[in-house]
This record gives sequence, C-alpha cells and structure tokens, in this order.
Amino acid sequence: MKYVRHARCVRCGAVYEAVPALTTCRCGGMLDIEYDYEAIRADFSPADLEGCRDYSMWRYRPFLPVEDRSPPTPLRVGWSPLYRADRLARTLGLRTLYLKDDGQNPTSSLKDRASAMAVVKAREAGADTIACSSTGNAASSLAGNATAAGFRTYIFVPARAPKGKVAQLMIFGAAVITVDGSYEDTFALSKEAIDRWGWYNRNAAINPYLSEGKKTVTLEIMEQLHWQVPDYIALSVGDGCTIAGAWKGLKDLCAAGFIDRLPRLISVQAEGCCPLNRAIQTGEPWRPMEENTLADSIAVGVPRNADKALAAIRESRGLAVIVSDEEILIPLWLAWSPATVSRTCRAASGPRASLCWSRRIWTPCSPPSPSAASPPKIRKSEDTPYGSDFQGRHDRRHRQPHHHRGQPSSHLCPVHQRQRRQPDPHRRVHGLAGPGSVFPHPHA
Repeated sequence: MKYVRHARCVRCGAVYEAVPALTTCRCGGMLDIEYDYEAIRADFSPADLEGCRDYSMWRYRPFLPVEDRSPPTPLRVGWSPLYRADRLARTLGLRTLYLKDDGQNPTSSLKDRASAMAVVKAREAGADTIACSSTGNAASSLAGNATAAGFRTYIFVPARAPKGKVAQLMIFGAAVITVDGSYEDTFALSKEAIDRWGWYNRNAAINPYLSEGKKTVTLEIMEQLHWQVPDYIALSVGDGCTIAGAWKGLKDLCAAGFIDRLPRLISVQAEGCCPLNRAIQTGEPWRPMEENTLADSIAVGVPRNADKALAAIRESRGLAVIVSDEEILIPLWLAWSPATVSRTCRAASGPRASLCWSRRIWTPCSPPSPSAASPPKIRKSEDTPYGSDFQGRHDRRHRQPHHHRGQPSSHLCPVHQRQRRQPDPHRRVHGLAGPGSVFPHPHA
C-alpha cells in the first residue's frame, strides 16, 4: 500500500503495521489508518479525478488502504447521486440542503462501502469466510457483497431484527444466527465465533479498514460540491462507525490539500437509545443504555466505536441531536412530498439540524461567499422526483444510461454532465443477479 504508513491506536498511541487482518489495539482501543499525505499531495489532486472513469468508491484509491494489485468488488459501490432539495430546505427553514442518496448502492445502504472494503481486505488476507454482527443493514450489505465475490458469510443478528432484513440475508445465501438478546450479546457471540473459527471480521467497530470504506461518502460529497465545504453534515448514529468514518474522510482531504476547512458534524440519535449524544450533551462519559426505539438500525446501547465517534463530534465542534420516536415519524409525510422520498425511516432531527434517514446523508450548507465560484448545478429533487431518473435500474431491457431517459442535462451537476457526454459501456455483473446479467452503468 503505497500511501499507507501504519495504524495507530486512538487511545494509547501504539503503532501497528497495516496488515490485512488488523483489528484492535492490545489496550482495547480502536485503530486509525494513517497516510503519507505529502506523497498523496504530490501524486494525486482534484484534477486527476476530473478525468477518472471509475465511477465508484475505488476512484479514491490513494486515500484507501488497499494493495495496488487488489481488484475492486464485483458490484459497483459508491458514486451515488447528490441532490439539491430547495423545497425541502424551505420546509425545514434551511437556506440550502443537499441529499446524499446511498440507497443507490447494491443493497441500498451506505454500509455497502464498508462491506466492499471488507471483501477486498478479506481477499488480501487469504480468507474464504466473512462474518459480522448487525441489527440489519450491515448484515444485508455483507451478505450481498460477499456472496457476489464468492465468499461464505455468517451473520449474527439480535432476535428483534426485522424479519424482512433477515429474509434478505437468507436470499443472499448467508448463514444467519439469531441471538436471543441485545445487540451487545450479539456482538459478543460473533466475536467469540470469529476468533474461534478464524473468519474475517467485518465488524466495523473492530476492523479499522471498514471506516476507511465508509469515509468515501464524504470524499464523494466534497467532489460533487466541487470541493466547496458545507457548513454541516448530518448523520444518524448507532455504533459510531459511520460518523467516525465520515470525519476521517474529511480530515484526509484537508491534510492532502483538497479542501481548506472542515464542516461541523450533526450526530442524530433516538431518544430511546442515545448513549453517545447523551455524553456530548451532559459532558459526562458515555454509559450503556437500553435499546428502546423503533429506529432499530441505530439502536446500539453499547457503541463499540465510541472513542472515534465522540472525538469526531467534538473535534468538529458538532451538534448532538436527540429525537423521540414520535419525531422520527415526522419525515414519513415529508418523504412522499415532491421534494424527496425515503425508504426506511431511521432517525430525524428538528428543523435546526435537518433530517437523517436510513441509507442517506442529508447535508445542509450555506451558499458560497460572493467571491467564490458559482455553486455546481446539482440535480434538484423537486424538479426531478425520486425514481424518474432511476426507474428500470435493474431492468435488462434498458440499455441506455439513466440520464438519457428524458432528463435535461441542466438538472445535472457538471460531473454528471461530463459522464453523460462520455458514457461507459455496460457492465456484466456476476453474482446476485446471476451470471451474465447486464446492467447499465448507473452514472454513465
């Protein structure tokens, strides 16, 4: 790995070689992957991305801890669309609002970014089986991406996991172990089994490489905004891995000279399970909580990535927003407005902080200063309702790139306009859709 220096414990500062099967420090602390930012700055710049034809998370390889020879995953992950939602912004009392739609990933989740990284690192480690514990989305993501790449998977889920998500795991061919207990019990059992049988560990709170996959969502946001940094980025928080990864990506970009400042983070947790946000608001150490909320995907009473998550919120001078289950239901009517559509409600904040739902990052930002360049023309969701741009995404009869289906180019950001002029050939995907299935490139 050309640009990777080592891994460092965020708790005690111990340094480790960045080997594929790396987990946690001897002291129990989480590890961070550190890079040679001067080398990245010398070899890689925003101009290199302008001509990059790899419209996936792997376009940022200099910022990722993978070997040069390692092939990407079979399913395309990342480079999801960024929408500008003016009508929703007005409804929420915000000046400008962008929506990052990671529902376009293979299993409709941001977790696909971590799972794709796990698949590549498991291959580098010589493993043939990957396992994890999850409340649902991470499990589905691992099962789909690992199966497509030819790995066996073992998934540990708490008994309260939604039946639909468990069924999806079985459809993907995963071995599902249901644990009669909390997420903490599920996590402990998965760790014991992984240690005993030598499976590759996909638990994001144990494996430091998975946050490196998740950080690509903020790398994309910054590129899609032409490196104009928003004031805030809001994320729903459970174990803390996603917000930690998002912050790591932003700091990497700043250290390499791609952006000149950092945004503030907004951490959103449900009132029935908010150990991290409660710690931020009270200034006390975090304490375990019962998992008592309808937002099952972020119901983590004992967050395993608390150190990194709390550090991210504090370093960014961020906000901690706690919402009730009643408030979580508010976005359901907003979701079906012409402004936006959401598939699975996860968590929501009040008008001061924007909303956060499953499979989505909502990014409120103020307009650039008058001296700055004009903002990029991001597709407006009120003019192009969700679905019209992506209908027939998995329909084999369609051979056109999606942006050719009657959508005016004026609704596309400059990056997407360039892709429209230079479409990629259709890809053959082997795995979940069966050998030889043809899908048009989602962003060609």
